[in-house]
Amino acid sequence: MMRQKKLSNEQLTTPQHLSSIIKSVRDIMRKDKGLSGDLDRIPMITWIMFLKFLDDHETIREAETKLNGGRFQQLIEFPYRWRDWASKEDGITGDELIAFINQDEAVRPDGIRGLGLFAYLRQLSGAEGRDRRDVVATVFKGVSNRMINGYLLRDVINKIDEIQFSSTEEIHTLAFLYESLLKEMRDSAGDSGEFYTPRPVIKFMTGVVNPQLGETILDPAAGTGGFLVEAFEQIKPKCKKAEDFELLQKSTLFGFEAKPLPFLLCQMNMILHGVETPEIDPGNALRFPLREIGDKDRVDIILTNPPFGGEEEKGVLSNFPEDKQTAETALLFLQIIMRKLRRSSNEKIGGRCGMVVPNGTLFGEGVCARIKKELL
Repeated sequence: MMRQKKLSNEQLTTPQHLSSIIKSVRDIMRKDKGLSGDLDRIPMITWIMFLKFLDDHETIREAETKLNGGRFQQLIEFPYRWRDWASKEDGITGDELIAFINQDEAVRPDGIRGLGLFAYLRQLSGAEGRDRRDVVATVFKGVSNRMINGYLLRDVINKIDEIQFSSTEEIHTLAFLYESLLKEMRDSAGDSGEFYTPRPVIKFMTGVVNPQLGETILDPAAGTGGFLVEAFEQIKPKCKKAEDFELLQKSTLFGFEAKPLPFLLCQMNMILHGVETPEIDPGNALRFPLREIGDKDRVDIILTNPPFGGEEEKGVLSNFPEDKQTAETALLFLQIIMRKLRRSSNEKIGGRCGMVVPNGTLFGEGVCARIKKELL
């Protein structure tokens, strides 16, 4: 029965089917008392899909490696892989499932007591340099399971298990659907919806800045990764050989996102669009003293929509010159951006930036006027 189910689902890779799965998942989640709205539900959907996505990609990579006679190094070990605990419809459920996911130590699906799922994922570490294990560990440091009914959670997992991340077409379809979820999240977030910029604005700004292969691109307030994803999409057609793709994947896109929820959404968004190991710093981009940012820290392009009107702690304000310290986060980000853009030289023109700012940012007095003077 299970095999037939899998085969039939692999044929149903239409946008309608995927949309139906997501709708069913959200309907199930509405019954759980631990979730209060889309701001709770969408992160839940995201981390569950993230684990399914990773396992499907691991399965494909494992098959390809063995076909080429190589030895495959698993990203996630037994029994923490999706296929070990999630893809069996009659697998662990109820309180046992909640305990396995949430607790630092629990009875694993193989019956042995050991690390819980999140505890295991958070301690993953790359062997040499940064790899996907570091990405997974960083993501799950900021993730929590908000569902309290293990039977409903099992129903959610069974539905998401129907999605097969084995074809490029389906991943593109899911990426499109995922962006619509992010838009809904922005709409339901109200004043806290600062981490989503409308796609047409992102596309327009990125097109005007026109990123090129070999340039470094930074979003110091990455949110859900819209600018970095769009830059990736616009540069990708310019890659003609393996070295170009490696340059784009490993040495082009960088970001900061200090809030755990947008950070998770950013990682998922970028991976869904084909960025294998997103270089997103989970800290505040304003935490570095301005005077310590040197040429090695500069980039060719900055694309961003920083938060407006926020209040930063005094420790952050002390990173800026005394005459340019302000509670307006947009002005602090503007100073960071000015400092981090590549300076012009005899060989190259200076870096360039596309930035969303509040109305009137460049026309105020005091600190605002002093920053504007330096900018000009």
